[in-house]
Amino acid sequence: MAAAEYLKQEEIFLRTFNIHPINLIKALSMALELAVTGVENHHWRVAVICDSLAECLDLAPEKREKVVYAALLHDIGAASNASEKERVRNIEESAVGPELFRHAEAGYDLLKDSPQLGRLANIIRHHHDRWSGGNPSGLAGEEIPLGARLLHLADKIALQIRPGEMIFTQNERIEEYVEKKSGTEFDPDLVAVFKNCAAAESFWLDMMNHSYQGALFQKLEVYGKMALSLDDALEISEIFATIIDSMSRFTAKHSQGVARVASLLAELKGFSASEVKMMRIAGLLHDLGKLAVPNSILEKPDRLTKSEVKIIRQHTYFTYRILEQIDSFEQIAEWAAFHHECLDGTGYPFRLVAADLSLGSRIVAVADVFVALSEDRPYSGSMPQPRTENIMEKMVEDNKLDSNVTALLFKYYDRALLLI
Repeated sequence: MAAAEYLKQEEIFLRTFNIHPINLIKALSMALELAVTGVENHHWRVAVICDSLAECLDLAPEKREKVVYAALLHDIGAASNASEKERVRNIEESAVGPELFRHAEAGYDLLKDSPQLGRLANIIRHHHDRWSGGNPSGLAGEEIPLGARLLHLADKIALQIRPGEMIFTQNERIEEYVEKKSGTEFDPDLVAVFKNCAAAESFWLDMMNHSYQGALFQKLEVYGKMALSLDDALEISEIFATIIDSMSRFTAKHSQGVARVASLLAELKGFSASEVKMMRIAGLLHDLGKLAVPNSILEKPDRLTKSEVKIIRQHTYFTYRILEQIDSFEQIAEWAAFHHECLDGTGYPFRLVAADLSLGSRIVAVADVFVALSEDRPYSGSMPQPRTENIMEKMVEDNKLDSNVTALLFKYYDRALLLI
């Protein structure tokens, strides 16, 4: 292909690769909700409450957008640890101190330098700050950002809801709870706004209605004035790869390693510059579904039980279902999520066969195995090259891995090893 034609195709691709911010944020918010039992509902419910309060407050659209986006990601600092997520959701009301604020600060650290998500960092940092003070930040009252005060109130309302109980047997209790904490926990002016909102039955029904939560995302589409580019998506994927790799000391750089090796193989296979970036995103997010796996399983040095294997195998399913929701991510979702599928149809979770697996999916599968065998793990160290090659060659013989991609990896073995 001539250079001019190549550049023209790249320009066309980049123009069509446009992601609305809400589509990416809602998908990543879903990742934060993952648990062994499936997808929970906390972040989305808090977002609905924030949007309702912001509407009652007549907040300007750009400020409303900011607080709703922050609500969708507010517990991002606790995402890498299942017990931390559980503790955050069940922390005692009287707890004010490092235990309460640790995940908020971690979320701030993750997002503060992001060109796309950095504007949400300060809201997330202060979303547990009490109106009356006593916060590690030293802030109190109106010194606390308005978005953080709104998010704090919405978060606490959501946490007061008892699952399995009709909302209209609970709303009076929740209103009394909020009123009692006006001026100490919550901004009195926002409590007044809440009381006005809460007078409408729809306020309570919206927060409990899963269908309305989906409709909220459609409503939020009017907020985004600029679509996210491929480079924006790559930068945000780096943040989530950091969260994924933080889940276990055994895989501290695994996603980054897979992303680099897969990108190298894609480049060697003649993928375009944009496709190589897509491959990097796929590598960074290939284990996104592991946010549903308890740390006790990820950190277990011994052989997993049958039930533990079933739990860990669900991660590729969640990776796919999350990424497929993002516009322009159709190819990335397949490349990322099919890395445990096998050419002979014995892989998981979809039991695909060779004809179903694109070259990109085969590349991520090879990169994942190579990095897992070669990275330096605390309990075993890195595997020597001959042993790695023997294992992967056996997988090729058994029709698990692609022979051509594996051969290409071995040809550039030393170069790939430097990327881990």
